Amino acid sequence: MRRKQDTSFRVETATELMPFLLSKLGGMTRTSVKQLLSQRRVTVNAGIQTRHDTPLKAGDIVQVLQGRGNVELRHPKLRVIYEDDALIVVEKKNGLLTVPYNPKSSETTALSILKEYVKKQSRQASVYVVHRLDRETSGVLVFAKSPELQEYMRTYWRQLVSKRTYIALVEGKLQKREGTITSWLTEDDRTAMVSSSPTDNGGQKAITHYKVLKESTLQSDDTTLTTEYSLVELNLETGRTNQIRVHMATLKHPVGGDRKYGNGNDSSPIDRLCLHARTLEFIHPMTEKKVRFEAPVPKEFMRPLS
Repeated sequence: MRRKQDTSFRVETATELMPFLLSKLGGMTRTSVKQLLSQRRVTVNAGIQTRHDTPLKAGDIVQVLQGRGNVELRHPKLRVIYEDDALIVVEKKNGLLTVPYNPKSSETTALSILKEYVKKQSRQASVYVVHRLDRETSGVLVFAKSPELQEYMRTYWRQLVSKRTYIALVEGKLQKREGTITSWLTEDDRTAMVSSSPTDNGGQKAITHYKVLKESTLQSDDTTLTTEYSLVELNLETGRTNQIRVHMATLKHPVGGDRKYGNGNDSSPIDRLCLHARTLEFIHPMTEKKVRFEAPVPKEFMRPLS
């Protein structure tokens, strides 16, 4: 019996993946298409896609793979957003380290989960961290599939990345609804704390652009205490250690649940650090085309604002 051939389609006009597949795969329902996606049997420009709302542009090549599809990563703290022969892009949940603090540690990390995942596809395969997110920060994270690509992306990270957007739930209401924070950051090796200076003191220059999206006031059950929160979009011009957390603390509006840089308390309206890496846009090192990945804002971020 002849093996069925994979099916390829060229995108003619901008659209999203779901309507495109429905138009090309006659007779298939939305449920059937979602099943194809969950089985990792759909690629866009050779990269596996699992989201039905993936944006498509003219010239993209969409391929439907025959057979059972690729090995699927199933882990409550990590979800594959995109994968090709060079990269894996994931959504990391809060509470998971990117890499271990100690190389000899047996703690589960995003790196250890992905190493186990790729070895199910090939014993020789491995993954290499390109950048990091703090344990309690969720969102988009990129790994390379070779040490050479890891080194290249780390070396040219600032030139490759065109957009890094975070969403934070911060304490209080900001005086200005949008603005730019510029300072020089210095990390203390003994305490691992990062300090900020408004003038050049020899530290690393850090620039954060922010915009308030929504504000809310929470009132306690006995109506004697009110707490204000703001949902803020932050675009990084630089990517320094703890940059957003330090910059928001400098404005006297620390990120909710920030035990390290908060106002002397670790209270959080949603029982976690309220910081999420939503968008990462960069030039793919192999195709040299701009790619964009998003991790939806956690639903719990909206609870204090409703």
